[in-house]
Amino acid sequence: MYMRGKDQQQDELFSYGSLEERIPASHPLRPIRTMVDAALKGMGKRFDEIYGEDGRQSVPPERLLRALLLQMLYSIRSERMLMEQLEYNLLFRWFVGLSVSDPVWHPTVFSKNRERLLQGVVADEFFSLIVLQARSLKLLSDEHFTVDGTLIEAWAGQKSFQRKQNEGSGSKPPSDPGSNPTVNFHKEKRSNATHQSTTDPEARLAFMGHLTTENRNGLVVDTRTTQATGTAEREAAIEMLSHKPASDRATVGADRAYDTRSFVEQARDLHVTPHVAQNDTNRRSAIDPRTTRHAGYAISQRKRKRVEEVFGWIKTIALQRKTRFRGVARVGWMFTLAAAAYNLVRMRNLQTASA
Repeated sequence: MYMRGKDQQQDELFSYGSLEERIPASHPLRPIRTMVDAALKGMGKRFDEIYGEDGRQSVPPERLLRALLLQMLYSIRSERMLMEQLEYNLLFRWFVGLSVSDPVWHPTVFSKNRERLLQGVVADEFFSLIVLQARSLKLLSDEHFTVDGTLIEAWAGQKSFQRKQNEGSGSKPPSDPGSNPTVNFHKEKRSNATHQSTTDPEARLAFMGHLTTENRNGLVVDTRTTQATGTAEREAAIEMLSHKPASDRATVGADRAYDTRSFVEQARDLHVTPHVAQNDTNRRSAIDPRTTRHAGYAISQRKRKRVEEVFGWIKTIALQRKTRFRGVARVGWMFTLAAAAYNLVRMRNLQTASA
């Protein structure tokens, strides 16, 4: 008698067991799903405001948001690929909330339903609820922070930047017709004041995503998205720091781009001690020995580099290096959701390490 099993091709008529039983108890998505569900329970009123009482039922916003998180967590490039995974990936079905027999949405239906969420402050509220969970778990520092910004490539190419109508004649006409003509913009003076993208008027070849992280565990506590300008980093940092309780003193670490007298003075007005890297290459630094002599300054300089880990994850894993959306509001919505996804992964790892 042979020990070799038979390669039977006949499908089973019935399958017993739930998706919950098929997902291992130790799977890393389980604690993330628990935190996500806890946050979604607190968003019922927000969803009621977005969705009316009449009309055909849409994709449940809870499932839609879980699917968007799944897309970031597993670096899925498009909605079409996400729907394909949901067809046969039982883990993904379990995380989103679909049963084995539930039909998967058409990619167009999914995208149209996502638009409704993009028009609300869903990402901001979800992010805030995740931060509250981190605070309840005592994972956050309330005294020491880091601010920084990064470029997010816009969905607009060099060819789409044309001279504004009130700025004289346009660029040289293309030498060859077609959907992708050759445009020679070399030796042509171009600036945001004279040129504008025809595909995304708010784009300046790049947007800027800004973060405030706390220094204890490197969790994100605030986000902003702006157009890319020479002063956007410092302006966004002051705006984020202004949401700190006025009575609490704190420190904020930052790189040399923040070493300006204006930023340092505004930070101190907010009762925040600026632990900014000194930019003394060509001029006098705004940070004097009164700040640098303290041991906390050196600690902030070491801790501030952890914000780069957040940017790296958001841009490579969550695929936010080049946005697929147009306009500051939409780009910011996805950037904030990506920051929430990073916090979920980081919180899971911290809890696993302490268990």
